[in-house]
Parts: sequence; C-alpha cells; structure tokens
Amino acid sequence: MNLTHLDENNRPKMVDVSIKENTQRIALASGQISMNEEAYLAIISNKAKKGPVLQTAVIAAIMAAKKTSDIIPMCHPLLLSSINCDIEELAQLPGFKLSVSVKLNGKTGVEMEALTAVSVGLLTIYDMIKAIDKSMIISNINLEKKVGGKSGNYERCT
Repeated sequence: MNLTHLDENNRPKMVDVSIKENTQRIALASGQISMNEEAYLAIISNKAKKGPVLQTAVIAAIMAAKKTSDIIPMCHPLLLSSINCDIEELAQLPGFKLSVSVKLNGKTGVEMEALTAVSVGLLTIYDMIKAIDKSMIISNINLEKKVGGKSGNYERCT
C-alpha cells in the first residue's frame, strides 16, 4: 500500500492536489455524548451555569470545521461552502447525538472537517456541563457519508 502522506524518503508531506479538478464534496459525521439525568435536564431546560450549551456546541462545531487544517497536520486549508449541525436529544441515554455536514467545491474532501467539528462540538458540551457530571462519555464518532472525489461515494452501513 502506498501512503500518500509520505515521500520517497519516508518523510511526512502534504499531498499535492494542484492537478485535481474541483468537484462538489460532502461529508456527514456524527457522534454522541451520554450523561447523567441531572446534566441532561440542565441542558434541555437551558439552566446550565455557563450558558446555552447546545447553541454553544453548534458554534464550536462550525468554528472547528473551519479551523481543521490548523490542528490536523496534513489537512489542506479549505474554503468551505456550507456547514450544517443538528443535535438530537437522546432521552433514553440520556444524552445527545451531534451530526455535522460539511460541503465545498474543491480538490480535496471534507471528511476531516466533519469529524473534527463533531469532536469539538461534543467536547464543548462536556466542558460546559462537567460541573454537574464528570463521568460523561463521548462515543461513536464516525463518518456517516461521503460524496465526491476520486475514491467515490461512501455510506456507513447500519
């Protein structure tokens, strides 16, 4: 297997995408956070001391998608055209599922941007409510769907 992030001398490199054509690329990632009932109720009733948890998590996710190349070494800086976040209440956990869709017309995919956005959004929920529950669990962060690019489309089987 040829690893694209290593040169002929086995040194790290950023892949050259200059010869690729711009195409529409979309990625959808998701993850969840589980917590105790007290923390869950504080969030859904907007009674967390640090402010509106879910709205802040969405803003954090959007910011993270835009800054992915600053924290993941081999990611290209991208001009994203769309970032959409959805948070689903999971009363049975209790907890939340965060889904993030990222889109652009460009030469490289946006999977890392979607995955980074989900991770940071969930970490933001943890940070804002950890005074109530330090035992929260962030889990199931994964790529749900990818559209476009050389490797084609991908959809996670459930």
